Amino acid sequence: MATPAKKKTAKKKTAKGDKTIESYIGALDGWQAEVVQRLVSLVGKTAPDATSSIKWAQPVFEDHGPFAYVRAFSKHVNLGFWRGADLMDLDARLHSGGKKMAHIKITGPDDIDEKAFATLISAAVQLNRTEGDPTKGS
Repeated sequence: MATPAKKKTAKKKTAKGDKTIESYIGALDGWQAEVVQRLVSLVGKTAPDATSSIKWAQPVFEDHGPFAYVRAFSKHVNLGFWRGADLMDLDARLHSGGKKMAHIKITGPDDIDEKAFATLISAAVQLNRTEGDPTKGS
């Protein structure tokens, strides 16, 4: 009986306890590293008051709670938003499988639309500032 193939990840091994965005990016192969770096930079430029850290095994950006994340997979990178369902009318590329969160699948550096993504990032921050932390309450 053949054993099932292991799911490929876009990450190399990192030292245990090495939980920085820089180490997350450094552990990526190929184009994913460039895409994640550019997205992290764009969030920092667009939302300069936001904090960033590794949470839930991915870079997470917070301003009055988490508003965005970046996660690398073997064939794409997600730029996700906690209140992404509320942002879906701003960008048809947003995909949601639930009531609140939504993401954009990025399959290469050419998929990054800095102007459109900056609009989403700004809107996500504004939603958190007016609605509060999306991880609290109902």
